Amino acid sequence: MVLVPGGLDLLGSDRFYAEERPVVEVEVGDVRWDPHPVTNAEYAAFVAETGHVTVAERKLDPADFPGADPELLVPGSQVFTQPHGPVPLDDWTRWWRWQPGAQWRQPGDGPTWRELPDHPVVHVGWEDALAYARWAGKDLATEAEWEHAARGGLVGADYAWGDELAPAGRVMANTWQGPFPWRSEDPVGHDRTSPVASYPANGYGLYDMVGNVWEWTRTPWTPDHRDRLAPPEPASSPCCGGAVRPAPEALRETDRMVTKGGSHLCSPYYCRRYRPAARQGHGVRDTTSHLGFRCVTRPG
Repeated sequence: MVLVPGGLDLLGSDRFYAEERPVVEVEVGDVRWDPHPVTNAEYAAFVAETGHVTVAERKLDPADFPGADPELLVPGSQVFTQPHGPVPLDDWTRWWRWQPGAQWRQPGDGPTWRELPDHPVVHVGWEDALAYARWAGKDLATEAEWEHAARGGLVGADYAWGDELAPAGRVMANTWQGPFPWRSEDPVGHDRTSPVASYPANGYGLYDMVGNVWEWTRTPWTPDHRDRLAPPEPASSPCCGGAVRPAPEALRETDRMVTKGGSHLCSPYYCRRYRPAARQGHGVRDTTSHLGFRCVTRPG
């Protein structure tokens, strides 16, 4: 793991989306980080040892979806589906579809996890990420820890590498190249996830903190982040840095947690969230083909 030194940092941005405001000064402690998102091969080892069944593999409870056709309540996940031509960008259903059977082993209609062992695991819910972290003796980062680490020591910069999206024309992260969502023009052929560490590390030696996949944090979602920047609570275990709220057994379908970092689907045409300050609220059991996670430990 990579040690990211703590200290004071300016988090948030007042130049992009409302949920990133206000810019605040926060103190973050030392944290050790996985250098890249958890891969398919790593997640497979966890499942093989524990028998864990992910959210996307479980039968849906009709009580959580009042009025829904019971025949449609089958295991599956949301899969990005590239349209054949330009579509209105105010309707996400033009490029996302529910796919029965989609899960981490079979991320979509293409390759299985065995063909993508070094790609980030996707189609994992918040509970699935937390279960892996606990198995590994680790934790999920808070939003403040995550953003501090993603900045790589650059205070106030727009991107994890500076203030230019593509310095000297160099693509620095796996984000959407070309007109979204219908044409991918990625120069190296990454039109979905890419092998971890395919792009340069940031100043702390962390890979894919921007782009590739969104990453779960342990911070509950709020419309802005001013109330969610406190340090983690004291831990009962020295590795894991504090209690997670809400507890997994108390989760509801409507609960949302903060996700960070953007993904391979972020684009100047549609979603400029390939930045450390960017944040989204994601339903704890809303699994998708562009959301994964990585783990941390805290000294002490």
